[in-house]
Amino acid sequence: MDLTVPEYAYMFGFLQADGHLQKGVGQKGRLSVEISARDIELLRMFQKLTPYYSSITERTRSTNFAKIHTSVVWSLFSLEARTRLNELGLPYGRKSQTIAPPRVEVSTGDYLRGLVDADGSVGFTSKGIPFVSLTTASTAIACHLRDYARDVAGAERIIKRNARDGIYNLFYTMDAAQRLAGNLYYPGCLSLARKRTTADSIADWVRPADMRATYTRRRWTEAEDRVLLELNSPTAASEELGRTVQSCNLRLWRLRTGQAALPSDQ
Repeated sequence: MDLTVPEYAYMFGFLQADGHLQKGVGQKGRLSVEISARDIELLRMFQKLTPYYSSITERTRSTNFAKIHTSVVWSLFSLEARTRLNELGLPYGRKSQTIAPPRVEVSTGDYLRGLVDADGSVGFTSKGIPFVSLTTASTAIACHLRDYARDVAGAERIIKRNARDGIYNLFYTMDAAQRLAGNLYYPGCLSLARKRTTADSIADWVRPADMRATYTRRRWTEAEDRVLLELNSPTAASEELGRTVQSCNLRLWRLRTGQAALPSDQ
C-alpha cells in the first residue's frame, strides 16, 4: 500500500474512518468495512486493489433509521495486510480519537477524499447552497482538513469540539465548498459514485446575482507579521494593518503556536 498512489491514499483514508481492525487469538484477526449495499462497487474496487484474499458478504437487519437495511461487508484476514495497515496508522479496536494522518508521504487530496466519503457529506442545503463537511473525533484529522482547505479553498477555520458530544464538525459552504469539492473530486478519481456525482453538480453551481460575494482571502506578508508580533495586540494591529480583529487574532495564534512560519528576522 503505497500512499503516494492516489487509489491507495483514498482507500487508506476510507479505512481509517470506516474500517474496523480486530485482533483474534494468536495471529488471527480481521479487517472489516460495512457500508450500504448501494455502494458495493467501492468494496469491489478495494478487493481489486488488495493482493490478498478477501470477501464481500451481504447483511440485512433493522436499524433506528429503517425497518430493513441491507449493507455489505468487506472482510480481509491476511496478517501481512493487517500489519501493514496498522503500521501506517490504522489502530486495532476503538480508534475515532486516535487516528491521524500517515507519517509517510501521502497523496493528501486523495487521502482526505477517503475520509470525507466515509465520515463526511457533500451536498446542497435546503436553500440550494453547496457544502462539504467532515465529522471527526480526531484533533489531528480536523487540523489536517482545516489546513488543506485553507490552502486550496482560501477558507480559514478555528476548529473546536462541539459541546454536545465533543466532535469536530468542519463545514464549508458556497465558493469555498465549490473549490474544495473540485479539488477533492477530480475526473476519474476513486470515490463513492453518488458523492462524486454531487461534487460534479457543485462545480456547476453559480452564485445568485442577489447573493453577496464571499470575501477573497488576503495573504499575510512578512512585514505584516512583524507589525503584529511587535504590537502583540490584535486590536491595535487591526487598526494599523486595516484587517479585522478576528483575522489578527487568528494570525497571532498561528504564529505563536508554530502553525505559521515566523518572519525571517525573528
